[in-house]
Amino acid sequence: MPRLLVVHHTPSPNLQAVLEAVREGVAMVEEVELVVRPALSAGAADLLEADGVVLGTPANIGYMSGALKHFFDTVYYPCLDATVGLPFGVYVHGGDDTAGALAAIAKITGALRWKQVAAPLSLTGPPTAADLEACRELAATVAVTL
Repeated sequence: MPRLLVVHHTPSPNLQAVLEAVREGVAMVEEVELVVRPALSAGAADLLEADGVVLGTPANIGYMSGALKHFFDTVYYPCLDATVGLPFGVYVHGGDDTAGALAAIAKITGALRWKQVAAPLSLTGPPTAADLEACRELAATVAVTL
């Protein structure tokens, strides 16, 4: 059974609602195993066992969270050649701007040579019903590609 890894940093109620929508989106796709790991505890073994990944982070002062950056720092060299072509999706939540965080994630995933299979989600303010539906669709899209 294909395995989808969700690596997230979820420090707020808004991001918790987004993470729950991501879980619901994966659940809409049959026969995909969901593994959810906080970014500070996810590592190379988790990534090497995954067939795809969804990344989630707040935008902190125009950048991804330190927790997600730590994840990338931890997995970069051990997974560099082994995860080429890994399907992924990403969501970023911020108070008003997510562009810097999305750009940084795009640079790192590009260097890892991962394959983005869903448009990145930029969410600002409290998540609306449409935002949560977009999160479900993001997760389901990544899951169905596995």
